[in-house]
Amino acid sequence: MTQKDITFVADFLTEHFNEAPELYNRKGKYFNVERVGQYLKDEDDDLVSPPNTEGNQWFNFLKESTHLKESPLLFPYYPEKSLHFVKRQMEGVIDQCLQKPADVIGKSVHQAVCMSLYKVSQSDDSTPQLFKLPFLWNDKTSNLHYVLFTMLENSISKIHILRRHTDTSRSVSNGILAVEFGNFLNNSINESSDSRCYSCLDAHFYDDETVTVVLKESVQQEGKERVLAQLPLS
Repeated sequence: MTQKDITFVADFLTEHFNEAPELYNRKGKYFNVERVGQYLKDEDDDLVSPPNTEGNQWFNFLKESTHLKESPLLFPYYPEKSLHFVKRQMEGVIDQCLQKPADVIGKSVHQAVCMSLYKVSQSDDSTPQLFKLPFLWNDKTSNLHYVLFTMLENSISKIHILRRHTDTSRSVSNGILAVEFGNFLNNSINESSDSRCYSCLDAHFYDDETVTVVLKESVQQEGKERVLAQLPLS
């Protein structure tokens, strides 16, 4: 520690923890309240030692501004309250601001299409989720919305592409299709189809015309090959 640090700590102790003999006969604490901790108390009581805002540039700026002084856009200042009190006040204002958009957006959302992807036994609660890697992409040029996803279990070598028009009243051809990778990277037609079979680890749209996929070999051995491939959407 430097001498400046030691002086700072000594001044802090001198200012906040001086004995107060005149308070010995009273109930309660005999020392001044530490000025930082009072802001963190989760209570609505006023601060014991409110901050001194004299000379604060921001408050002086607000006082001198006729437009900002009463502006509803500025959150009100509570110099006598703790941060917990201010936090609750702010949360209430934010909730009120978000409630109306949430109601409007919620009422405007409706189901455009329903597709059955897979069926599971209702009696088996431990059935794993088969839907994986959902990635959304919006082609603003063609007004098309895409969803990339894979299905686990018996379809790990396939990636599914769902395409919908942003105008729900219109439809597009091949609304959903699957691309199977399998052994398409085999060097020759004589290679065993089981020796170089690939499954999809991840898939994202690179741009409106290109899909980027990360593939891995499906064989059970160390050093599985990883392939980064970019596929034209066409």
